[in-house]
Amino acid sequence: MKKELVIEWKHIGKDIEHTCERCEETGMALNAVLAEISMLLEMEGVSVRIIETVLENDAVAESNSLLFNGVPIEDLLEGIEVTTTPCGSCSCITCDAETECRALRYNGEEYEAIPPDLIGRAAAKALEME
Repeated sequence: MKKELVIEWKHIGKDIEHTCERCEETGMALNAVLAEISMLLEMEGVSVRIIETVLENDAVAESNSLLFNGVPIEDLLEGIEVTTTPCGSCSCITCDAETECRALRYNGEEYEAIPPDLIGRAAAKALEME
């Protein structure tokens, strides 16, 4: 039976080129990781499907998030804490100077964009759960 990895990327803005800077970085990191591992996944019989969900501006609290087979990255990888930090580019999109965007705290580091390493580890963990 063929496995499927469904990754949902949620962000505000109309697409990867018109979203906030950190969401764009997360989207580019996701694409880079998948380009790196897609052949290996294919050899293992895993198909990958990306769902890009463009959120309304009032849903900025959900922006810059990745779900792997429906599970948020922070629930897949132990030790990740979701936080928010001021985001100038989200402020421009939402027309609200006080806008904060999701960020992750992991091993004492704060990440405004989700780094490739965490994306790859979350993908592997999601596949282990099937």
